[in-house]
Amino acid sequence: MLYDARCNLCRTARAWLERQPQLVPLEFLAAASSGARDRFSFLDATMTLEDLTVVGDGGEVWVGAKAWVVCLWALDGKRGLAQRLSTPGLMSRARVVVSFVSRHRQSIGTYGEPCDCTPA
Repeated sequence: MLYDARCNLCRTARAWLERQPQLVPLEFLAAASSGARDRFSFLDATMTLEDLTVVGDGGEVWVGAKAWVVCLWALDGKRGLAQRLSTPGLMSRARVVVSFVSRHRQSIGTYGEPCDCTPA
C-alpha cells in the first residue's frame, strides 16, 4: 500500500490498518519515496501521492476507492464489507466519498498536527 506519509489523515489510516488483524499481510510504503520508486518504477509517483494506491503480489494496481476495498478485503472481519462495497451500486458511492476525502484531506487531516500534503 502506497500512502502519502506527509498527510496526517493518511498516516492515521495507515495506523488503523496496521492495528487490524490481517488475513492478507499489508505492507506500507510512503508514496513517491525512493523505496517505492525503486520497487514500483512502473507507477507514476505523483499519482501515488494523490490517491491511495495498492499493488498486488502479481503487479495488479488499485487506486482510490478500489484500493480501499482491497485493503478492507485483506482484513479479518472486513471481507463482507469489502464485498458489499465492491457491488456496482455501492462502489459508485464509495468513489464519491473517497474522492471527496482525497480532495479535502488537507483540511480533514488537520486534527493533531497539520497536514503537509497539497490538495489532490
